[in-house]
Amino acid sequence: MSYIISLTLTLFAFWLLLSGLFTPFLIGSGLCSALAAVFVARRMDVVDRESHPIHLGARVLAYWPWLFKEIVKSAWDVSRIIVNPRLPISPTLIRVKTTQKTAVGVVTYANSITLTPGTISVDVKQGEILVHALTCEGAAGLQSGEMDRRVTRFEGAD
Repeated sequence: MSYIISLTLTLFAFWLLLSGLFTPFLIGSGLCSALAAVFVARRMDVVDRESHPIHLGARVLAYWPWLFKEIVKSAWDVSRIIVNPRLPISPTLIRVKTTQKTAVGVVTYANSITLTPGTISVDVKQGEILVHALTCEGAAGLQSGEMDRRVTRFEGAD
């Protein structure tokens, strides 16, 4: 039941955020739309711990700031590479091991890699992710395992 309430509130808040207008009609329409979407999702039996991971709510406050800092650092590094006339890139494919126990954890890890400029998750297999890195330094940063450890801690399997 908590997932249904949380999903309804999340969808309604998203509606209000995108609407930007707070007339009674739009607020009512948003609430009806959120309830209808949750009703359909419930009938499809897709409202569960994995599809709406509210249990990760508190951990996101520690993980997102760290990820944002990593995105900014990587963006700065990629920007320096782009403006360098020699274009010092060394594209490489690497396989990084995953220690996450859930599908949500592995997806979070793969998405975090892709969100970080200079790296892209190419393929996800059992226990590893194939990553294209723009530089060998970026690949080495991933192989250090810091992001893997933080995502594992984020998912709560630590």
